[in-house]
Amino acid sequence: MKKFIRIISYIKEYKAYMGLYTFFISLSIIFSLFSLSMLIPFMDLIFESEELTGVVKATNSSSGFKDIIYNFLQSTIAQFGKVQALGWICIGIVTAVLLKNLFLYLSWYFLAPIRNAVTRKYSKLLYDKILQLPIGYFTEQRKGDILSRSSNDIAELENSIIGALEGMIKEPLNIIGIIIVLFAISVKLTLFVFILLPLAGFVVGRIGRSLKKQTNKAQVKWGEILSQMEETLSGLRIIKAFNAEKRVKKSFYGLIDEIFFIKNKILYKRDLASPLSESLGVIILCCVLWFGGKLVLNGEILSGSSFIGYVALFSQIINPSKALSQAVYNVNRGIATLDRLNEILEAPIVVEEAKDPLELNGFNESIEFKDVQFAYNDATILNHINLRIQKGKTIALVGSSGAGKSTLADLVPRFHDVSAGSLFIDGKNIKDYSLYSLRQQISIVTQEPILFNDTIAANIALGKPDATIEEIKEAARIANAYDFISKKEQGFDTMIGDRGSKLSGGERQRLTIARAVLKNPPILILDEATSALDTESEKLVQDAINNMMQHRTSIVIAHRLSTIRHADEIIVLQKGTIVERGNHDELLAQNGYYKKLIEMQEVRS
Repeated sequence: MKKFIRIISYIKEYKAYMGLYTFFISLSIIFSLFSLSMLIPFMDLIFESEELTGVVKATNSSSGFKDIIYNFLQSTIAQFGKVQALGWICIGIVTAVLLKNLFLYLSWYFLAPIRNAVTRKYSKLLYDKILQLPIGYFTEQRKGDILSRSSNDIAELENSIIGALEGMIKEPLNIIGIIIVLFAISVKLTLFVFILLPLAGFVVGRIGRSLKKQTNKAQVKWGEILSQMEETLSGLRIIKAFNAEKRVKKSFYGLIDEIFFIKNKILYKRDLASPLSESLGVIILCCVLWFGGKLVLNGEILSGSSFIGYVALFSQIINPSKALSQAVYNVNRGIATLDRLNEILEAPIVVEEAKDPLELNGFNESIEFKDVQFAYNDATILNHINLRIQKGKTIALVGSSGAGKSTLADLVPRFHDVSAGSLFIDGKNIKDYSLYSLRQQISIVTQEPILFNDTIAANIALGKPDATIEEIKEAARIANAYDFISKKEQGFDTMIGDRGSKLSGGERQRLTIARAVLKNPPILILDEATSALDTESEKLVQDAINNMMQHRTSIVIAHRLSTIRHADEIIVLQKGTIVERGNHDELLAQNGYYKKLIEMQEVRS
């Protein structure tokens, strides 16, 4: 219930709407009860009860609402007859029903933004958290599971807890209103009802508690299904090439079958709520008929018309009770969904902003690693790294796969934070700078071109959204991309498709270089951008990289050693440790690990 209250806190800005919803739903309930209560004078008139048709002088001193109605009807009968009084009763019922439905609509009108406010809030919170979490967090998470939480879980939240919000407000008010009227008709009979209702509530509540566990299992399976679907779409070419359709189909069908059985169990228990509540309600109603009928037959307090009105009103308590029990079921389902969302929302942010961060407005001196260590999940990735990169120099990082090259480069823009030691830019710890100003001084070109389903111009201007079209064109020229862009029918307004699927590999990579050029940072991080390209594209991209690297400080992660021969310093990493350093000629002369890497690549080529 604490989690439910936390959700309510997200709609504070809509408290006026909540007040209006409560006000209008209360009016709707009042007029609903009034229309049902009019059955009593209707029955008295039809069956000529002395209470209504007897010679009783109308007075204005009557204190009860019933007395006011009956005095009015007595006066009408005396002046115009019973048919006229019957007409007024019908008009009263119709008016009450119309007003009830008008206020019901108004309550829904003000509830709509409240229902949507929480899902909007959680969608924003989740997206913000995804942007804040370190990159390392996502290496251990399935993309499909995160997508499931961002879509299915948010939808489930609306269908369960937010859907229950209406029931948690309306139905208790409805039940309370009915009980008040029932007490007004007969205290003795209503006290008898109060003995039976808690027993029914206990039975319904016991069944609802098991829904949470089953719902959580279903959400986990949906995450696995989306993960496999995402992997299938990404690797469809490989699946077909290796004739793996049957294997992936078997795995996918297995997940679908599992969720089929889990959701069946959920529906079995959820659907039990309504018939169980109705059955219990009918049992209680029969008990009321027996006990109340005995009171009428024995001449105790109740008249026949009042008892019929009482039964009619009591029968209306069944639907609110069913809806309230359904709301309790929905809350149990929703809490399971909340637990999954909170796993992301409460994940620790290990790369934190300083309280009063400094602004890094330029790069003037050097980047310095002082005894830097980095470990992830108790695995040491970098160990005692000492390195100084002077402004304007090109530093190449080489080594076997898993040596720590990418991790070392990722420490500069603070995609990760060092586990021990310190990293300085211009003599100050990078943790003292704001993340925005630090990353504003850095551009990154990755081995795999990362583009978005937007126009060419929008992709180039990602880091500088206010760039003019002339600035975008100039960046494209420097990146050797202008020629192929200008040949497109829509030029810079061409949509490039999902991940740039409408472009070739070389074209995609040149766009990422143009994006880095337009940002115009003093520091570049290049994760070998030409290793996956054909010879012609490689030359164009390499020329673009050479143009971009002029007058900038560059950290190059090298896979093809031939591309970093002219680096000012080459850092050779092995198992997270610097084992050799120097320029190309110096390292060859050492006849060490670097030379072995060169010879191995020459043999392969």
